[in-house]
Amino acid sequence: MAHQAGGQRPAPRPVPETCDTQAYLQDYAALLESLALPSLVVDHRWDVIMANSAYATLFRGVRPHPTAMPGDNFLRFVLFHPDASEILGEHEPGWCLPMLAHLRTALEAYGHDHELQAVRREIAQDPLMEAAYRQGLPHWMRAVGEAGTRLDGAVRLLLHPDPRRGPTECRVVDETPQTLREIGYRRLTMVLRDARRPAPPAPRRARRPRGTTAAHLTVVPAPQD
Repeated sequence: MAHQAGGQRPAPRPVPETCDTQAYLQDYAALLESLALPSLVVDHRWDVIMANSAYATLFRGVRPHPTAMPGDNFLRFVLFHPDASEILGEHEPGWCLPMLAHLRTALEAYGHDHELQAVRREIAQDPLMEAAYRQGLPHWMRAVGEAGTRLDGAVRLLLHPDPRRGPTECRVVDETPQTLREIGYRRLTMVLRDARRPAPPAPRRARRPRGTTAAHLTVVPAPQD
């Protein structure tokens, strides 16, 4: 199992203490690994509890990052990793804004969580991302409605590293069983669809230097003075 897909975790995840729950999670990890589709289990912080080899393959080309590896925390990867847009197609409208919406919801439910608060502080330190979060996100949510922020059933673009796939749409499916839900976990699977029809190539951004954040939410302009 690609339990640490994309890099080493900075700290071990808390594991439920009961023997039955631990055994269930071990068996569930074996189930996850048997799947050919990228699949992961996350908690309310979007820490990756487990992920399979297909998920690791999707992000195999990602450069090391101290806080935003896809095998550590999916929310941080989407928002802060400079390589995220090379794998998550239509990165800003398709991934960044929905994840900012999920962060806002998580903060409403777990306002004192120090990890979520740390993500919020990092956003506040970046003028473009702060403008997106405070001014752009509410406007976008009103425009797309609740369905636009929902992950289950959403169709997103992936730029798969496998050249036989290339730009590929995936449908995100929430398959959380009751036992995972009871311990605060969520399972998401990316169902890969047929490759998109060829389109004129869009210019690709140059890779950002290591250590830079994803201050590039151009779909949400900064507020005018």
